[in-house]
Amino acid sequence: MSTAATKSSKAGARAAPAPAAARPAPAPASAPASASAKSAAALPFAITPEAMLKELAGLREKLAKGAKRLGEFTEDDLAIATTPVDEVYREDMVRLYRCRPTAAKRKGIAVLIVYALVGRYQMIDLETDRSFVRKLLAEGIDVYYVDWGNPTQAQRWLTIDDYVSGYLDNCVDVVRDREGIEQINLMGICQGGIFSTCYAALFPEKVARLILTVTPIDFHGDIDAPVRGSGYMNLWARSLAPADIDALVDSMGNSPGTSIGFSFLMMNPIGNLAKYSIELLDILDDDQKLLGFLRMERWISDRPNNPGEVVRQWFKDLYQGNKLVKNELVLDGRVVDLKRITMPVLNIYAEGDVVVPNSCSQGMHGRFGTKDYTELGVPGGHIGTFVGGKAQKILAPSIVAWLTEKKRSRAATGA
Repeated sequence: MSTAATKSSKAGARAAPAPAAARPAPAPASAPASASAKSAAALPFAITPEAMLKELAGLREKLAKGAKRLGEFTEDDLAIATTPVDEVYREDMVRLYRCRPTAAKRKGIAVLIVYALVGRYQMIDLETDRSFVRKLLAEGIDVYYVDWGNPTQAQRWLTIDDYVSGYLDNCVDVVRDREGIEQINLMGICQGGIFSTCYAALFPEKVARLILTVTPIDFHGDIDAPVRGSGYMNLWARSLAPADIDALVDSMGNSPGTSIGFSFLMMNPIGNLAKYSIELLDILDDDQKLLGFLRMERWISDRPNNPGEVVRQWFKDLYQGNKLVKNELVLDGRVVDLKRITMPVLNIYAEGDVVVPNSCSQGMHGRFGTKDYTELGVPGGHIGTFVGGKAQKILAPSIVAWLTEKKRSRAATGA
């Protein structure tokens, strides 16, 4: 067989090629992946130029609407402490107010609320739906509160003695006379709780019941029980040399409210930076949240001055000397002896308080002379005690129930 015949035979043995129509169509060539698609596929979330542009456009629109809305808010919209009140006493820069009753049926129980010097009393009546005093009034409680005002250089030499044995004692007497009672229910908040504690120890015959809220009694409690992220003011105050405190007071006289506000901001600088940027942007299109934010900021920015001698006593005798819990604090020539506090005591602390560590306010049963001592923890932080959603459901109702029960017990025993 010739070579040509062999090639021809092998070729004939091969299968005939399939018709073109029967061949499977080749898969279409895919377009090369873009760089942005590759990047998005490599991340747990998709970031593309298109998505970023869309988000920026939405942000611009939100900022424009938010700026327009801010310009539309009126003074009435931003008003705080709107519960109707009557001024019943004044002395120097101090005012005593009585809230007008709102309940049809009153319980015949009056309470005098004493706020701190470092902030304004409006915190207890911040907004209509976040008002501690409105909740007390709704339950039939008669509410009085002290407005310490804004001290000027004329009050630079005032001491804690002047506030406790002077202004506060006069306010207590006014409430006693107006209500026709010998003893009042006294409620102190933070620094006002210190004043109220001192008052109850020095004038126990004028106090029927004592309520303390977010009040430091043991200023060194955080030394043995430190909590991360809290008690920065304690640490800073204890780090100062006595000469530094004297130099501060002697050079400045009154401690400016702005410096006090700044010291609180520096307890959480990153959080405050986010509050005025990211968090504010998030609520620009929500009127209710935006108004709540602005009202709170209005309260925060209104920091009164503090008399220089009060600052000197506060830092040296309390933050550094811890004299109150040691029964070594002397006011108006008299020792503040906590054992003289024999009336019922309700001590309320905030479970998430970073300003007054729980170790400085809890566990004070053995410190007072009373056998009738109650502790109550509420959710939230130092200020959240009065404006937080969860705390509001607990604070006022618990205080009203406690006051009512104590009044009923006293009537039953005749004590």
